[in-house]
Amino acid sequence: MQIAALKALCGTLWLTGGSVAETGFEQLRELCALSGDRTSLAIGMAGIVMTLTGHNCHREAAQLSSELAALIESIGDPGLTCGLLLAVTYAKSEIGEMTEALCLAERVIELADDDRAMGYMFMGSPLAGAIRMRGLYRMCLGIKGWRSDAEAAITMAAPLYPTSHVAAIMYKYILSIPVGALLADSVALRETAEALQIAEKAGDDFTLVQAQLARGLVLVHHDGLQREGVRLLTRARDAAVKQGFTMNALALADPEIAREKARNGDLDGAIELSRSAIADMYDTGAVISLGVATKVLVESLLARGADGDLQEAQAAIDRLASVPREPGLVLHELPLLWLRSRMAQVHGDHAASRQFMQDYRAKAAAADFEPLVAAADAGDSPP
Repeated sequence: MQIAALKALCGTLWLTGGSVAETGFEQLRELCALSGDRTSLAIGMAGIVMTLTGHNCHREAAQLSSELAALIESIGDPGLTCGLLLAVTYAKSEIGEMTEALCLAERVIELADDDRAMGYMFMGSPLAGAIRMRGLYRMCLGIKGWRSDAEAAITMAAPLYPTSHVAAIMYKYILSIPVGALLADSVALRETAEALQIAEKAGDDFTLVQAQLARGLVLVHHDGLQREGVRLLTRARDAAVKQGFTMNALALADPEIAREKARNGDLDGAIELSRSAIADMYDTGAVISLGVATKVLVESLLARGADGDLQEAQAAIDRLASVPREPGLVLHELPLLWLRSRMAQVHGDHAASRQFMQDYRAKAAAADFEPLVAAADAGDSPP
C-alpha cells in the first residue's frame, strides 16, 4: 500500500508541482528494494526525472535518467519501456544530447507499432508523445521530416487527453518560432488559440501553462500582437515559478520578453534580462535556448553600442561557440553563423560577412527552415 501511494505521488509530481524532497522517493526506493518491485520503482523514478528536468535540475535529471534507462532495460517489458522511456528522452534533450534523445523516441515509435494505447500511464499516449518529440529533435538537428512529425502528432493527440493535445501543439512551436523555422502565420495563430481554449476548459494548471507558452511565443512574433504575447509569456512564467513545475519555461519565455524590450527601445532592460537568462542556462546545464538568448543579447548590445558592449558581444559569441555540442545541432550553429556575419560586418570585413551568410543560408535550407532562407535572400535580419 505504501509503494502504491508513493509510486503515484512520485509519478505525477511533474504534473502537479511541488518539491522532489517531499515526495518520499528515497522511501519508495527502499520499499521497492525490500519487495523486489522494480516496476513501481521505475514508474516513480520516471516521474522524478520529469520533475527534475522541469525544475531546471538538468544535471541531476540526466544522471537519474541513465539509472532509469538501465532499470527499464533490465525489466524488459515492452509496454513499460514505451510508457517510461520518454522521461529519459526529455532529460537527455534538455542538456543537448539530441541524437540519443532522437534514437530513444524512435525506439518508442517502433515498439508501439501504431498502438497509441501501448504503455499508456501518467504521461499519456507514448506513441503520440514520441512522434511530437521526434519532430522537435529532428528540427533541432536540422533533419527534414520534422514538419510532418509535428502535424502527425497533433492529429494523433487531438482525440486524446487535453494535456496530450496541447503538448503536441506546444512542441510544434516552442522552438520553431524562436529560431525562425516557422512563421507566426495564420496556422500558428489558429492552432495555439485552440490550445489555449482546450487548456482553459480542462482546468489543469500544467496544461494551461503549456498553452500560454505556445500562444505567447507565436503572438510575440506577430506584428501588432506582441503586447498580448508578452502578457501570456509572463503569466506562464509566473505560474511556473509559483507552482513549482515547468521551470524550464523561463528559458523559453525570458529571451522573447527581452527581444520585445529591445524592439520597444528598452535596450538596457533587454540586455539585463537576456544576461540573466543566459547565466541561468549555463548554471543549470540547459542548452536548447542558448543560441536564441545569445542572439538577443548580442543584437541588443550592438544596438546600444555603449563602452564595452562590442567586447561583451564578442565574448558572448565565443562562449556559445565553446559549448560542447553534437554535429548538426542547428540551434547553436545557425545563431553562431548569423552572429559571426554580423560581427564581421561591424569590423568592416564584408567578404567574411558574406561567406558566413552563405553558410547560414545553406544550413537553413538543408534544415527546411524556409523563413530563414527567405530572410537571408532578402538581406533581412532573421526572426
